Amino acid sequence: MLLQGLKVVEFASYIAAPGAGGVLADWGAEVIKVERPEGDPMRQVFGDARSTLSGNPTFGLDNRGKRAVVLDISKSEGREALTRLATGADIFLTNVRPASLKRAGLDDETLRAINPRLIYAVVTGYGLEGPDAGKPGFDVTAFWSRAGVAHMHAPKGTDPFILRTGVGDHMTSLATVSAILAAVYEREKTGVGRLVQTSLLATGVYAVSSDLAVQLAFGKLASNRPRSAPFDPVANFYKSRDGQWFVVNPRGASKDWQLLAAACDRPDLPDDERFLTGRLRKDNSAALVAELDQAFSAIDFAEIARRLDEVDLVWAPVQTPAQVVDDPQVAAAGALLEVEDGQGGTYRSPAAPARFPGADATVRPAAPGLGQHTREVLVEIGYSGAEIEAMLAAGAAA
Repeated sequence: MLLQGLKVVEFASYIAAPGAGGVLADWGAEVIKVERPEGDPMRQVFGDARSTLSGNPTFGLDNRGKRAVVLDISKSEGREALTRLATGADIFLTNVRPASLKRAGLDDETLRAINPRLIYAVVTGYGLEGPDAGKPGFDVTAFWSRAGVAHMHAPKGTDPFILRTGVGDHMTSLATVSAILAAVYEREKTGVGRLVQTSLLATGVYAVSSDLAVQLAFGKLASNRPRSAPFDPVANFYKSRDGQWFVVNPRGASKDWQLLAAACDRPDLPDDERFLTGRLRKDNSAALVAELDQAFSAIDFAEIARRLDEVDLVWAPVQTPAQVVDDPQVAAAGALLEVEDGQGGTYRSPAAPARFPGADATVRPAAPGLGQHTREVLVEIGYSGAEIEAMLAAGAAA
């Protein structure tokens, strides 16, 4: 495992920061997940007693392969134990609000004074500075809405819509992993750790940075447009006779436009005076979409796929989640792995989006139960049996 020997103490909840810890764990790091007595709220995602579902794949995704400790930092004994954990760690990963950590003596300056090699990674909604630094933020607020992502994705004239669970969070997880590993590399040269920070807001800005670069340069930006009147009708979504949506995204050369027209049995379209040039196709986009809609709706999807592949056009089916998880190319790309279910079997789960041929993790341990490793970890950092029992009795650990 690539990160074997790297010790991470994760004092975090929900998705963005635990997702970063999950990727590090998948890649071989030892990750100790520290939770308050009530536990990470994500443990309750499928906790409704009326539900017929079993297991918690959302929590399992971000927390598989970690060890779990419960400490109550409102008590001095809990704060002391977390400080001891950080003293022996390479990375302290958190999304707890900095003001709360400061009051508890678990802030960057305090912990790195004790352990100068510590890399202290903070994930926030809006960053550590500025007028809104202390505001709470989730991906739908800080990433999706405030960073402009929601506005840019809703076609002009339509209402904003909600982001699916964890999209901005997991992009922030990847940003956090990259920041941590950059700091690890720096520490190899200097011997000294550092503070690193990521935010949902900054990740959102980067996610739409190609468009925002245009906004910054020119002071304006074209809005997203509906499928019936796109900016480029050749790069658009269409539906087959048997009801399968797909998207085509031809390369810039006019040759691809001609190949696409031939693929839908309309080789005459490139010679239509409305569609002779790219500019004309954009000016008459609604008319061209109507022509292509009619053409593709007369052909079954399997035949469309064969024709598009035959001429090497850039395209893809619009797949449902059920189709994605059964797609053999998804498996071949290493996008899924197996997770132990705690009952002798395994279940499939999304993998971190990178492969290390020869060192890929194909089966990962299950996510830990709340406080499953509290005693074990406290022993490892020097607590005696009597001290542990006293902490448990006092509610400082569980």
